[in-house]
Amino acid sequence: MSTGAPPTLLVLFVAFLVAMPLVALASNRLRLPYTAALVLVGLGISALPIREGIQLSPGLAVTVLLPGLVFEAAYRLDGDELRRTFGGVALLAVPGVLVTAVIVAFVLNVATGLPMSEAFLVGAIVSATDPVAVVSTMRRMAAPPRLVTLVDAESLFNDGTAALVFVVAIALLGAQPPNAADAAGQFVVGLVGSVAIGAISGLLISRMLRSTSDHLIELTLTLLAAYGTYLLADLLHQSGIIASVVAGIVLGTYGRRESLSPRAQEAIDVVWEFLAYVLTGAAFLLVGIAIPLGALAAAAIAIAWGVVAVVLGRAIVVYGMLGGAARLASRIGRAPSMPLSWLHVMNWTGLRGAVATALALSIPEGTPDRELLQGIAFGIVLFTLLVQGTTAGRVIQWAGVQRS
Repeated sequence: MSTGAPPTLLVLFVAFLVAMPLVALASNRLRLPYTAALVLVGLGISALPIREGIQLSPGLAVTVLLPGLVFEAAYRLDGDELRRTFGGVALLAVPGVLVTAVIVAFVLNVATGLPMSEAFLVGAIVSATDPVAVVSTMRRMAAPPRLVTLVDAESLFNDGTAALVFVVAIALLGAQPPNAADAAGQFVVGLVGSVAIGAISGLLISRMLRSTSDHLIELTLTLLAAYGTYLLADLLHQSGIIASVVAGIVLGTYGRRESLSPRAQEAIDVVWEFLAYVLTGAAFLLVGIAIPLGALAAAAIAIAWGVVAVVLGRAIVVYGMLGGAARLASRIGRAPSMPLSWLHVMNWTGLRGAVATALALSIPEGTPDRELLQGIAFGIVLFTLLVQGTTAGRVIQWAGVQRS
């Protein structure tokens, strides 16, 4: 019995559930990455008149989608591989993000005349990698586990780092004059505090898991770890993304080994795999919807220079910083060598996606050149997803990193 028109949110949710399997089937037939296909569908929706009726809140992507996505990915990381690759992950996720942001800012400032403070904000937004489609492609093509872990873990940690740099960039934009020392202190405190909150939350929830063998309660506690940890860190003005990542790693290593029953492990793996599938689909569909085609046209020249800067920055970080550090560590016997083919793959798979889009949408109202800055960020995201994302499989095959 009908009581009136269904709520708009319910209609959108059902439409999303219809679109996901259809896009997945079509992308398989077209041999197009699933996430890239979702972005294209979202772009199609953004070009229709109905887009005006879809209110996009940056809080939706940040508080609903990202905590679940980063927690699931962190939970399933291979602990042994993460320990072996942690040095490289840390190098990419902290100094690598900062170097990328600075290079993007410098290129945009010199090439387009964009003020340095505004250019640095764009650099902060696009400094985080988001290789969801690439990681699934690498697993399908049987790439070495260490390489998969390195790419996956980098994206997890630099999501949070980029969010911190974004906050610092916003503060610098409003400061007169900008104080680099205060900004650096804010970044370090945020990084250390967020890691501590995530580690403590992960350990506390692991202890709580010991007191029950009910798989439904255990599953509920993992949801608390993902979203409760994020909320706690956010309330304490720290990075919720970093905190959720660390909590996921603690539960996926210590908690899984010491606290979870076998039935709970199976249930958690299945449920979180499904949740990640839904959240990933929603995130990339919203990426496409969030990108107004008019903003891309207005910022075309700046977007082109931004793409050059992102590609250049990625090459410097991967070949210069990571490759140089790997060679040094190998010479002194501290780590195994890193094949050049791995660096080729990591260089080309530095995609930008949901995190960059969410940060661009989060630029405060009243920020100078807000629409231009968003247009540049959206254009860079679109290039990496549709150009690098669709060719990643060929690069992986060309580099020859598949296991025989």
